[in-house]
Amino acid sequence: MNTANSSTSPNAPPSRLARIAQARQSLMVDGRSVAPGWVAPWVERSWQRCLASGLQPASQVSFAQVTTPLLRYTLEANQGLIAAAQPMLHNLARAIVNTRYFAILTNADGVVVDACGAIDHADPRAHLITRVGTDLSERSIGTTAIGTALSEQQPVWLHRGEHFFDQTSVYSCAGAPLFGPDGACVGMLDVTGVDAQERPELKHLVMQSASKIENALVTALPHALLLRLNWPGNSLGGDADGILCLDMDGWITGANPVARQMVPGLAAPDQTPVHVSDVFGQPVEPLFDAAKRPGKPIELPLWSGLRLQALAITRADEANPLQTGPSAGPARALREVEAAMIRKAVDDARGNVGQAARALGISRATLYRKLGPKPS
Repeated sequence: MNTANSSTSPNAPPSRLARIAQARQSLMVDGRSVAPGWVAPWVERSWQRCLASGLQPASQVSFAQVTTPLLRYTLEANQGLIAAAQPMLHNLARAIVNTRYFAILTNADGVVVDACGAIDHADPRAHLITRVGTDLSERSIGTTAIGTALSEQQPVWLHRGEHFFDQTSVYSCAGAPLFGPDGACVGMLDVTGVDAQERPELKHLVMQSASKIENALVTALPHALLLRLNWPGNSLGGDADGILCLDMDGWITGANPVARQMVPGLAAPDQTPVHVSDVFGQPVEPLFDAAKRPGKPIELPLWSGLRLQALAITRADEANPLQTGPSAGPARALREVEAAMIRKAVDDARGNVGQAARALGISRATLYRKLGPKPS
């Protein structure tokens, strides 16, 4: 009996692309619901919205740009988003440079406001979707990571035929919505590949990059005090922190999405600002006092009875490297030990700096820099 081809048994589960094709046939041709597991529920919802709006999968996609006056208004209205996102876009482009994927930033309406990465502008499939001003909304080009992330307000991953139009089935893309300091959606971040290998891990990378952009949007606001928040037992100072910004009187001027998950009662878009004492069982004055002790976490009681740990940082101190709790001491001790080793090497070399540098395996310039001024 020949068992060499047993792995290709007709009873084997269909491939991912086969399941997508079955889902398209079921919904778009036969008019039936998609079987569970063929595509994600939000993909089917997007397909349903596209069909309900009169779109047809076989139609040509124009990748139209908005008018010049609207583009000018869009870029002016999104200056803050573009400035906050540019450093993260360049970092994202470096991470995906060898994957045939590139990054796209849109506003809340799905209009491209920036793009970055290894974009092959000789390929219209890449060039057309990365032009600033191109409308990539769901109503314009159907189901994509961009339109679906904005419609569903959640991170998504789409591969090939999960895009609505036949013409857009060459793309694979991950997208995450971006939320501003008031909690409103301000745009989305996307990575797209053309005829590229499926890489669903890019969804995680996009989510991380989106979080950094959201944090940058909050800290760019005028504020007097920044609170970094986390649950007790977790370290403070990373991208996973909740961030609240306060003015001099303790009114909350903005919060990142993590803080909105941790702290109940923060103002929603277009609502009256909330005072910090309305969300924490503590007046504002001790928070400004805590900022005078950099790197010293405090505990903040929520009115629910839960407690958060926090770092209070003045606007002037935000540019300083963040060292918290016991980590500050060992860092200084390490520098002192290093300086002592260098001084001993110089003493052993009887003051011959070049010989001491060779013994330590560093250059003379590095030795002088690490040695610093000699104590009096």
